[in-house]
Amino acid sequence: MPGFLTLQGRRALITGGTQGAGAATVALFRELGAQVLTTARSRPAEMDEAMFIAADLTTAQGCDTVADAVRGRLGGVDIIVHMLGGSSAPGGGFAALGEAEWQAELNLNLLPAVRLDRALVPGMARQGTGVVIHVTSIQHRLPLPEATTGYAAAKAALSVYSKSLSKEVSPKGVRVVRVAPGWIETEASIRLAERLAQEAGTDVEGGKRMIMDALGGIPIGRPSTPAEVANLIAFLASDRAATITGAEYVIDGGTVPTA
Repeated sequence: MPGFLTLQGRRALITGGTQGAGAATVALFRELGAQVLTTARSRPAEMDEAMFIAADLTTAQGCDTVADAVRGRLGGVDIIVHMLGGSSAPGGGFAALGEAEWQAELNLNLLPAVRLDRALVPGMARQGTGVVIHVTSIQHRLPLPEATTGYAAAKAALSVYSKSLSKEVSPKGVRVVRVAPGWIETEASIRLAERLAQEAGTDVEGGKRMIMDALGGIPIGRPSTPAEVANLIAFLASDRAATITGAEYVIDGGTVPTA
């Protein structure tokens, strides 16, 4: 069908693809015809072993393992989607973040993308085509000082790095774009809403409202779904977005109050 969005025949690496928006992106890419590898520390029982690489991407060795597997199994890569990210930092503001907490935020939210790009993007440049998508966060523009200072700073660094990379490799045929989600309604976020609700003596919908209030509100009245985030990523990875590079696309239901 003319104009139909397809990723047929594309070789893709999607990090953090075993849950949430990452899992939704893996499923959609496969549906659209891509050959997909994904990675996490351990493989879910329901995931095909042939499409999975077990590795700890917070280490340089783990990134090397994934890059070697991509070259060995796929013979190279056409699309890289850096979904990996998150935070386990304690609350309490900046003073609660010691050396270990800061290093953990960088090791999870910045350095895996830097290391994998360093290993795989030169091959894209040699073939004269490719797409790199860095999943950042609205937190780099809208940090929550009580709990996300380190995460937000790491995502801000990822965004600046991504922009710099785009300026270097776009003339070589490699597009680099960013996707900045707001709150995504994943299983983990629902568990958070349930915990907040229990602590506040309300129901899970009340817990969700507490999260939205902490973000300053979501004008559309709900978080994004993993599938909605995956749809945006698939579009940006496809030929329909062939002249888009160096840009950041926010998907947050209107949470960020400025353009």
